[in-house]
Amino acid sequence: MVVLSGSSTFVERTHLAAQLYSAGISRRILLTNDNQQGSWLSSEQRNPFYRERAKWELERLGIPSANIETIMEPVSGTHDEALVVRHFAQTNNIRSLLVVTSAYHSRRALRTFRRVFADSGTSVGLIAAQPGWQTPAPSRWWFSWRGLMVPEEYVKLIYYWILF
Repeated sequence: MVVLSGSSTFVERTHLAAQLYSAGISRRILLTNDNQQGSWLSSEQRNPFYRERAKWELERLGIPSANIETIMEPVSGTHDEALVVRHFAQTNNIRSLLVVTSAYHSRRALRTFRRVFADSGTSVGLIAAQPGWQTPAPSRWWFSWRGLMVPEEYVKLIYYWILF
């Protein structure tokens, strides 16, 4: 299972991954690295990276540290994530992969991963965290500044459709 980067949505994504792990869906959780840092944490006396925060959240939810791995190569978008995950899957002989992301991002993520993994021998599925927690509910997205991710996602979807 791979949890995609998403600085503003790492909690909802990691919680879904932890639920799936606890249900026996996967023995291992991979995190991607968008190389973004979050806000200051007094306990750390620094601005930790979101990949660190995601790992800490998974550990807090009971996932053993040994079963969480971060692909350290920095990525700058969904296509980059798919490429580094494909390389990781090939190197580690992974035959099936479940991508965990947010609902608003699911259409573009699934299309991108399926295209990148075509003819790789690895099957790709996707599950999305339900909106309403870190991402706005579909009926209320326009009432929140976070709702801007919805029209932004449509722009990205068109961009990816043309480019990839």
